[in-house]
Amino acid sequence: MAAAAGDGSVKPLQCAMKLANGAIELDTGNRPREAYTEYLRSIHYISQVLLEEVEATKEAGETVTSDTSKMLKLAEQCLERAQSTAAKLGKTCLRPAMPVAAPVPSPASRHRRVYSDEGGKLSPFLPPEIFQKLQVVESQSSKKELTPLEEASLQNQKLKAAYEARMARLDPSQAMQKTSLTLSLQRQMMENLVIAKAREDTLQRKMEERRLRLQEAANKRFCSQVALTPEEREQRALYAAILEYEQDHDWPKHWKAKLKRSPGDLSLVTSLVSHLLSVPDHPISQLLKKLQCAVYRALYPIVSKGAAPGCCSLPPDADGLLAPGSRRLRPSQSLYCMPSPLEPSPAPRPSDGPCASPPRPGSPAGPPSPQLLGKDSSFEDLEQFLAPPERRGRGPGERPELQTPGVRKEPMLEQLKGTVQDIHDAIDRLLSLTLLAFEGLNTAASKDRCLACIEEPFFSPLWPLLLAVYRSVHRLREAALSRSMELYRNAPPAAVGVPTRLLPQDPEAAGAGPYPYCAAAQELGLLVLESCPQKKLECIVRALRIICSCAEDYYRARETALQPGIAAIGADDLLPILSFVALKSGLPQLVSECAALEEFIHERYLIGEEGYCLTSLQSALSYVELLPRRALGK
Repeated sequence: MAAAAGDGSVKPLQCAMKLANGAIELDTGNRPREAYTEYLRSIHYISQVLLEEVEATKEAGETVTSDTSKMLKLAEQCLERAQSTAAKLGKTCLRPAMPVAAPVPSPASRHRRVYSDEGGKLSPFLPPEIFQKLQVVESQSSKKELTPLEEASLQNQKLKAAYEARMARLDPSQAMQKTSLTLSLQRQMMENLVIAKAREDTLQRKMEERRLRLQEAANKRFCSQVALTPEEREQRALYAAILEYEQDHDWPKHWKAKLKRSPGDLSLVTSLVSHLLSVPDHPISQLLKKLQCAVYRALYPIVSKGAAPGCCSLPPDADGLLAPGSRRLRPSQSLYCMPSPLEPSPAPRPSDGPCASPPRPGSPAGPPSPQLLGKDSSFEDLEQFLAPPERRGRGPGERPELQTPGVRKEPMLEQLKGTVQDIHDAIDRLLSLTLLAFEGLNTAASKDRCLACIEEPFFSPLWPLLLAVYRSVHRLREAALSRSMELYRNAPPAAVGVPTRLLPQDPEAAGAGPYPYCAAAQELGLLVLESCPQKKLECIVRALRIICSCAEDYYRARETALQPGIAAIGADDLLPILSFVALKSGLPQLVSECAALEEFIHERYLIGEEGYCLTSLQSALSYVELLPRRALGK
């Protein structure tokens, strides 16, 4: 593992992911001491890489790269897991010396989670009031110009200070000079105030005339002769504020001139929108923060209620969905994190249903044999897995999935749907207002680029909270997927139908990863470190491209006489390989990530390569989710 970290041909982020994944495997294998060491080794490696990067870029003055922020998040997650493992090691050392006693509630842990397995209400998310203050702090810190009366007041203070200094130097016998100085001071102060008042009145009159002129221009743009909806009136007021802002600042005019000179330059569009949203006092930037605060206020109560007992929590019989020795899912603090270490679950109860029944005498306690899943039938009935959940994977003798009374998910789903619609409306408002302010962006390619540039700053502070809601809604599916990942953690690729011709001929060869398609699983693991839907989708596309590249290499190593123009991998081969990669990623939250991506990705991407890759990953996750049920059916 250390050798992998030292390989200069691999990106440092990938090496750090390898080290972290190795620590997780040790943690899930009930080897806490070795896992603790590997977590610390991962943190040490990340620190060394970042220190070398800082030393190398000290003179160049470069900004922090995206890989740097990802590695910092990864180090934070490794540190949290090292703390959890250290606490576990401490309990293990104390256990033999402690007498058996009634369970005592443990003190509150500093390990931040959305909500604990025991129904605790600890929430790592900021209250909406604090979130709003953090969003507007930049706007409040911007410099404010003084009014004429404020300038006059400062001048009078300086005159009074000079007057008092001169009076202190005069003798008591110089009464005439003191009187003259006093009258002169009063005259100058009065003149300053009169002139400032006249300037301020003139300035206010000109500002009012300009406001009316700009309002008239906005009315013409928005067709004021017809009745406007409240949203259109607000949009008109914002457009008038933009026109007023452009009267006081020159940089919008310079950008418009650049767009006019180079109308097809998409890099110019990216730079413009990034600069626009980084100016805190621009009306569009202020609208962005206002809409973010509104969405945050709508999401925060949903997550807070989700932490309460009986609201979108796992039902009592949901332990049957988990494998023996696996954990109940814990939504993470930032939800960018790696999967939590597997923890022992309670022993199954007789009333938990057939899924939680104890093994019969003589039956193996480990995962089902890969031979139970014939590779020729792994994807022969994929349509069944893509069917609605109420009839998915139900055999002739199987009873439907248990529905626990009292678990009400409909209100949360309805709230989520309403918030999703609000997010779409907010992004549409920002886009339309940006196109109004800069007419040179009103082309198809520029609109798409502009939309992508708006989504990244919009979703960055909101994605952890939004994903927490999606994980609450899809928690049962994540539990089933986690069980499959635990049961088939060490299963060979053939167990999920990967053909032999698309596997490495010599797995122990130099340069080969710890398992086939390891690079694709590592790339898929980077998805949870992103906070923008577009970048998450790019991670999925890169993972599938790596799969195709590895499959070509494996096939060419076996078949030397490959006909030109014929691909080594087809759609029927891609899904089994992607299922194996999803198993090895160890990320049950991919179910919720894909559900959120499907909602927020632009329609144009859904019909292209990106949409195909997302649909393929969802199909593979659906298959992996039902692997134990298929094994029992066989």
